[in-house]
Amino acid sequence: MISRLLCISNGHGEDTIARRILSELRSRHPDLELAALPLVGAGDAFQQQQIPLIAATKTLPSGGFIYMDSRQLARDLKGGLVQLTLAQLQALKHWARDGGAVLAVGDVIPAAFAWWSGLPYAVVGTAKSAYYLRDEQGPLPGLPWYAGWAGSMYLPWERWLMSRDRCRAAIVRDELTRSELQQLGLPHVFAGNPMMDGLQPTAQLSALQPAHPATLTVALLPGSRAPEAYANWQIMLTAMDSVLQQFAPRPVQFWGAIAPALDLAPLQRSLTASGWEPEATSSEPPFFKSNGRVILTQTAYADCLQGAEAAIAMAGTATEQFVGLGKPAFTTPGAGPQFTPTFAQLQTRLLGPSVILVDAAEAMGAAMAAVLNDRDRLAHLRQTGQRRLGPPGAAAAIAQILAQQLLIL
Repeated sequence: MISRLLCISNGHGEDTIARRILSELRSRHPDLELAALPLVGAGDAFQQQQIPLIAATKTLPSGGFIYMDSRQLARDLKGGLVQLTLAQLQALKHWARDGGAVLAVGDVIPAAFAWWSGLPYAVVGTAKSAYYLRDEQGPLPGLPWYAGWAGSMYLPWERWLMSRDRCRAAIVRDELTRSELQQLGLPHVFAGNPMMDGLQPTAQLSALQPAHPATLTVALLPGSRAPEAYANWQIMLTAMDSVLQQFAPRPVQFWGAIAPALDLAPLQRSLTASGWEPEATSSEPPFFKSNGRVILTQTAYADCLQGAEAAIAMAGTATEQFVGLGKPAFTTPGAGPQFTPTFAQLQTRLLGPSVILVDAAEAMGAAMAAVLNDRDRLAHLRQTGQRRLGPPGAAAAIAQILAQQLLIL
């Protein structure tokens, strides 16, 4: 059995997914020597699990979203992208001298790193899905003429990396993508999406529940990166006013699921500037306005997702997780670098009818009412969301696949 495993990932969400898989691997094989090479960001997810990093980290201006905007790539190049990449490649070769295996989590970049190591490797593709091009009934309407030119969202060079003899397993997000790649001749393709792991509700959910049973509960998901999340919040304030007006006099309670890395103070100041008033003097007071109430929390993320009936979402992973719970997410584009109009359009293709793209924040209330008042539509999107994201427990299943396909050689 291989005794050393290096995990290469390229993004905050990818780091989190990788950490879940590695945690399951470690519980099954406690003697396995783990290390990580996060290509983007500081690698906090690995350090929290005492998984050592093999190279120095650096957070670049784009936050890992250079594919969204060519200007972001220019900023990253100026910020030292080339030097950082060369240092990472050198660290990878140095680690690989003593043997082992490599797990690539993310897109083509960590997969290429894994291939370049010269070691056996496995790939967990977190971003691509056949749903971007088709659903179970066939190709999606209205796609540009060049969409799907390669026969798959996975391009020929990506499939080449996944089909090498040293690639012992390729794990993709969903069954539709797995079936597609198998038809294209790729061996050792499996389906699994750890995104739905770790979302069990806690005791905080009961504390969040509103007193009035008729209250509409709405999660607010502004994203996890500054300064984009603060800009998204300004748009969401307009959307919240639209929801209050649409559902009045019915009480509405908003749960702001705020990433721990963000500062609550700017969000609270924006609420006050928009006419929301704090209910009490404390560090994190609830705010109220007409028929609405806002609670901001940095410790009850899963509870917000589990308890809310709908979400106003301008995020990536959080939106997918909410949809995976079988609930409708209402989005509107921001300025980026992540949640741009292009990203929002792609997200609606990936998640299907479970994501409702609203052109303007002022129309959020009407859009939400139309969906929540349609029982048949709610039932359909519940089934769709759960099918596209998959059930909990994927990290454990992937760990078992890796043990069998990659580590036991």
